[in-house]
Amino acid sequence: MSISAEEILAEIGPVQEVLDAHDGVVTVLDTSDGNIMLSLDGGCTGCSSTPMTAMQIYYSLKKLDAVNDVIFVNGELPEYMRTFINQKMEKEAAESSQEPGEIV
Repeated sequence: MSISAEEILAEIGPVQEVLDAHDGVVTVLDTSDGNIMLSLDGGCTGCSSTPMTAMQIYYSLKKLDAVNDVIFVNGELPEYMRTFINQKMEKEAAESSQEPGEIV
């Protein structure tokens, strides 16, 4: 299953609204084999909020079945944030697989 640049940009829609207000630009460089390569440009360059923006984008895109990994070519997503999101998603998946009313 492949995913297009247009689908990527549509999925990050809520984040894009904030980026637009600050002249930030998400550039989709590659989507081969579900490995999404992005660059945060424009107003994102040098912005102290860029890691948080990258984290929100990573979280949104990793929810898609067609996405294996999200790579920020400018290094906007520190490894500890990537780990945090992966653990959060694992916890969410475990919670959603429980039977309704099950006590854990």
